[in-house]
Amino acid sequence: MLRNSKQPRVEPPDGPHDDATAAALAELGPPIALFGVLARRPERAHAIAQWGRYYLSRRVALTLRQRELIINRTTALCGADYEWGIHVSVFAAKAGLTGAQVRSLATGRPTDPCWDDPTDIAVLRAVDELHEIHDLDDQTWKELLAAVGEDGAVDLILVAGWYHAISFAVRALRLAQEPGTPTLIA
Repeated sequence: MLRNSKQPRVEPPDGPHDDATAAALAELGPPIALFGVLARRPERAHAIAQWGRYYLSRRVALTLRQRELIINRTTALCGADYEWGIHVSVFAAKAGLTGAQVRSLATGRPTDPCWDDPTDIAVLRAVDELHEIHDLDDQTWKELLAAVGEDGAVDLILVAGWYHAISFAVRALRLAQEPGTPTLIA
């Protein structure tokens, strides 16, 4: 069992910011702690913003709902309250997620009764399998292709992997919940 403090390990930079940090913060988006920590190195922040411009846009080969299923399930499986809370508070309603579905994403399974859409189920099974075995078996792959197509499957794998990295960061950095965001439902 880990015995760690709950104190943030790296603080976002205090203002006023130099021009490079201010530009990085503006490019990343809303003033949340994670973006502040990333902007401590503006080059890192710009690189991450480039990634996000594709995967958090309409250009990705996934719907908003599919993307949020991937992100919320991955961050829940990783125990990343910080990131899960942000995505639930900002995107759950936009993605059409019900309260039962949000609870299931946090602690349930793709077989829970709240999941009746075959595409949702295929996406969640793929995310769970990637988390559990770091691969997809042939049947899961076949179901995923039927649900989201090849480009969607590639994007799913990359989004799930990216949000594992984000989960590692927010947990290891001990970032405190953003005001007004929920914690994982236990």
